[in-house]
Amino acid sequence: MPETFTAVPVTDRVHWVGAVDWSVRNFHGYETGRGTTYNAYLVTGEKNVLLDTVKAPFSREMLRRVASVLDPASIDVIISHHTEMDHTGAMPEVLRAVKPDAVYASKMGVQALKDHFGDLDGLTSVEDGQTLRIGDASFTFVETRMLHWPDSMFSYLQEEKVLFSNDAFGMHLASSERFADELPRDLLEQEGAKYYANILLPLSGIVLKLFEKMEGLALPLSIIAPDHGPIWRREPEAILGLYKRWASQKRDDSAVVVYDTMWGSTRALARAAAEGLAGNGTRVKVMEIGPNHRSDVATEILEAGALLAGSPTMNNNLFPTVADVLTYLKGLKPKGLVGAAFGSFGWSGEAVKQLADVLDAMKVETVGEPLKVKYVPGPEELARARALGADVSKRLKARRR
Repeated sequence: MPETFTAVPVTDRVHWVGAVDWSVRNFHGYETGRGTTYNAYLVTGEKNVLLDTVKAPFSREMLRRVASVLDPASIDVIISHHTEMDHTGAMPEVLRAVKPDAVYASKMGVQALKDHFGDLDGLTSVEDGQTLRIGDASFTFVETRMLHWPDSMFSYLQEEKVLFSNDAFGMHLASSERFADELPRDLLEQEGAKYYANILLPLSGIVLKLFEKMEGLALPLSIIAPDHGPIWRREPEAILGLYKRWASQKRDDSAVVVYDTMWGSTRALARAAAEGLAGNGTRVKVMEIGPNHRSDVATEILEAGALLAGSPTMNNNLFPTVADVLTYLKGLKPKGLVGAAFGSFGWSGEAVKQLADVLDAMKVETVGEPLKVKYVPGPEELARARALGADVSKRLKARRR
């Protein structure tokens, strides 16, 4: 017996027709421990409009949700906000079922769709700021280039005051609830922060410019409907406020100590540094790699003021897990951090200098000399680690005055 999938009303004429992916645990290097949704929306009226599709394996689920409202063949128009395959993978099957009169995308979206799928019937570009009347519905299009692909755009349904926000203002969170007001606020903030830290953090300057652009357009918002996670039908300003806060990259009085260890020596240094931080009044999170995924470290870095990184030396290099996490963090381009490098070694000890070089490349303001300890740290070396943590805390507090 086929599974039953039904649409969820968002307004009288807007329905959620997406899919829930309960099982996905990795999203281009980011651990999605709570799964995700691929949100697509159906707007009914004189012309029926489908906004985005879903990841390819979920195409039938989406089409069955559409069919709970109307015959998919009666869809007149598709709007594609973003060409990444979690939103367009189902496009070929949907086009065969729907045969729309037009597929609208940004100029770069049109090219990206061609690059993915070849020439598509009715593929038409829309301009930034253009308002298009589709039947009895008016859609205004807003280009959001590099949030987080060059083709990305929003669309705004004037009659319902709904902003379809593509990959902005969302999160990777599978749930039976479709709306943010049905979920705990701390869960929303936790998963929203993780999503921002791991996908949008390097684009924070563009996010702030987007807010200026949206304020200039003065579009009244009742609902924000993102392409991942719950829909903000009440208090959409809550997620907007969080994005403004995260994009500003204002740093608090907290520190992340991230490290890996071979025989426990680097762990001992990490814990001693954490004691120095905490003893000077700085909140600290100690994250050994292994129990903590790179995306969890990135989430903790989102608002922390300090990053201390530790590694043993292996084959004249950083420990591989530490290299992985630091490479990942470097790509996310966090700004305004202070920090320090530390580690243990047995023979040559290159890792600590390499750590310091990575922190320098990340524009982390390092405090003191990198702490490099041979074999097992004794009382004197542990005292130096505690002092290093205290010094980082003092520098952090001085910068916040």
